[in-house]
Amino acid sequence: MARIKYKEAAGIYVKRGRPAEAKKPSKTEIKKLYEKESKSIREVAKILGCSKDMIYRTLKENEINLREGYRRSKLRNIDKYFLKKEVKEKGITKVAKELSVDIRTLNKYLIQEK
Repeated sequence: MARIKYKEAAGIYVKRGRPAEAKKPSKTEIKKLYEKESKSIREVAKILGCSKDMIYRTLKENEINLREGYRRSKLRNIDKYFLKKEVKEKGITKVAKELSVDIRTLNKYLIQEK
C-alpha cells in the first residue's frame, strides 16, 4: 500500500488523523444523557465508552447547545503583568483574597506561559 503523500500526489483522497477508538454515539443517546438526565460531558463519555472530544463534536454536529453555567476564571480578564506586580507589592494571599480566588489558582495562572 502506498504512503499517504504519494496517494495525495496522485490525486487520491486520503483520510487524515487517527481512527476513532469507539463508535460514534447517536444523537438520541446524547440527548437523553446530556439534556434529559443532566449528566456532564465527561460522565456521558464514560457511560458511552468514548472520549469527551467525541461528545463535543457530536453535540456540535447535531446542533445541541452546551448548557450554560460553566464558569471561566476571573483571572482571564486581568493582565498577567499587572497581577505579578500586585503580588510583589501585596503578597499572593492578599491578592487572592481581593479577587476571591484560591491561592493555588492564582499561582498556577501566574506560572502559565502565554
